[in-house]
Amino acid sequence: MSQEKERAGLAWALLGVASFSLTFPALRLALQGLPPTFVGTGRAVLAAVCAGALLLATRQPLPERRHWPALARVAVGVVAGFSWLSAEALVHLSAVQAGLMAGLLPLATAAVGAWQAGERPPRAFWFAAILGSVGVIAYAAGRGGALLGGGDGALVAAVLFAALGYAEGGRLARVMGGWQVISWALVFAAPLLLIPTALNWPQHAVPLSAWLGFVYLAVVSQWLGFFAWYRGMALAGVVRTSQVQLLQVFFTLAAAWALLGESVAWSTWLFALWVVAAVAIGRRVAMRDGSRT
Repeated sequence: MSQEKERAGLAWALLGVASFSLTFPALRLALQGLPPTFVGTGRAVLAAVCAGALLLATRQPLPERRHWPALARVAVGVVAGFSWLSAEALVHLSAVQAGLMAGLLPLATAAVGAWQAGERPPRAFWFAAILGSVGVIAYAAGRGGALLGGGDGALVAAVLFAALGYAEGGRLARVMGGWQVISWALVFAAPLLLIPTALNWPQHAVPLSAWLGFVYLAVVSQWLGFFAWYRGMALAGVVRTSQVQLLQVFFTLAAAWALLGESVAWSTWLFALWVVAAVAIGRRVAMRDGSRT
């Protein structure tokens, strides 16, 4: 892989991470007036409407049948599983707590990507990935935060679903294109999500802030952010790109402080240096040749 291609991939991935970093703060806003199931499934339905309109406008052909199983796994992972489970988790957790727990996502994505996408990074890469993840876990445990909260089980499950969807989507983006992958996955999943969305439609007045959070979740977190994220994975590889996600923790903490007024201790920045160092180490570790798509 050329260094230019890798740098471009990591730049696209960072843009995707920046988009995803507001997911948990936006979820907290949405849940202040909307039922969690409605948020979890409705965001995907609204995103599917946008995706379907773009697919029609650009006259995209139906994906080949051989890609349908992979698209189904993307839909289960990041459209249905993560969206619903993270909404249930955020009923019990703050955005800061959820953001810290999401620090496990890079390692989970790297593991799934190595197994599923055929990438074989050397041991030094895994050392860097584990080092960064341990930093996030240590910070969470030291604060008595996300590792002890009532929504931990749902969030851990959400992380695993996201890892599946990220790795599968990143692999498929190499042959389909990133925005096509997420758009078709949304369209495929939408019919199954319409019923729970309709049944959980809010029956009371909803604050504007909750609707704004919901719209961000649907349009950016569930759809547009994946344009950049899957493109980055297609260019730089699933395993290496996954480590950029470690930075999402600290973007999320800053957003939770700025938007929701949630406190962030000064020690966060010490752990940020730890995590950034781990990302830098992982980036410099050479990937083995021969990855298969």
